[in-house]
Amino acid sequence: MFKIDNVLNAAKKRQKTIVFPEVSFSDRTFEAVKILQKHHIVKVLLVGDASALILRDKAFERFEIVNPVTFPERAKLVKALYEKRREKGMTMQEADQLEKDPYYFATLLVECGFADGMVAGAEASTATTIRPALQIIKGKSKKEPISSFFLIYGKNKFLKNKPLILSDCAVLENPDSDTLCSVACQSVESAKMFGIQPRVAFLSYSSKGSAKSEMVEKVRSAFEKFSKKEKEIVCDGELQFDAAMVPNVAANKAPESNLKGNANVLVFPDLEAGNICYKAIQYIGGLNAVGPILQGLKKPVNDLSRGCSVQDIVVVSAITALQVEEKTKQN
Repeated sequence: MFKIDNVLNAAKKRQKTIVFPEVSFSDRTFEAVKILQKHHIVKVLLVGDASALILRDKAFERFEIVNPVTFPERAKLVKALYEKRREKGMTMQEADQLEKDPYYFATLLVECGFADGMVAGAEASTATTIRPALQIIKGKSKKEPISSFFLIYGKNKFLKNKPLILSDCAVLENPDSDTLCSVACQSVESAKMFGIQPRVAFLSYSSKGSAKSEMVEKVRSAFEKFSKKEKEIVCDGELQFDAAMVPNVAANKAPESNLKGNANVLVFPDLEAGNICYKAIQYIGGLNAVGPILQGLKKPVNDLSRGCSVQDIVVVSAITALQVEEKTKQN
């Protein structure tokens, strides 16, 4: 049985440092970091003015707070930003100015080893949150995309307590078949992080040739590439949502499918479908949707939905700690 407490406890054991750039202007982040600190889920690093935060709540006397302007290693961060962006025309003066932006500053703290990961986005768009990471931290490989997933969990009549991984619902607008295959591979690893035995469905409006179009062919091709690459993973495609998730429908629409209507990793054909579906599942299904959690970055930076709750921030922070690779200690 999936329990979110297991995720929180796993993060506690790792004790990674997570930086939060929004605490000065996000009430939800303000409350979440107090929970994270109190229960020792992660080591909390805050961006802001220490005196202002402590004046707001004396509890912040116990937090480590760093200011982009007065940070002792500021010169190192500015130089790192300049080195990363000079080929794009950035000057040292521009880097000096941009380092003061809380999102860039927090990302630079991760890149330069002062923090293990970053969580933000409660008060900003996905673009604002992840653009610095794409520019500074970048991907693990030029051949692999940076994508995202949502962790869906909770109880309702249909899912009971079965967790789902949904991808990509936040980053890649219209991935081709090769990219969809890579997203599926990344999502399998993300599922394993939660102890989920992945069963992957490549979703479409068609089930096993019931319709024909370029879009359907893209999804079918992605499945074929994935099944050759990940021979040990149970998977199928292209499948409609019900054929992937409902056993009696699967028996009718896709009787030969080895998923048997029990998929738990859902790969969407494009961003539009994925984004609409995760929000419908969250609000109509009454389930928790945590994310978007980024996949493929060298070091973890995670975005929050602007509709996130305090608990969502706590959980995303724990997941970020689990994504930290031990080699990120070396700087």
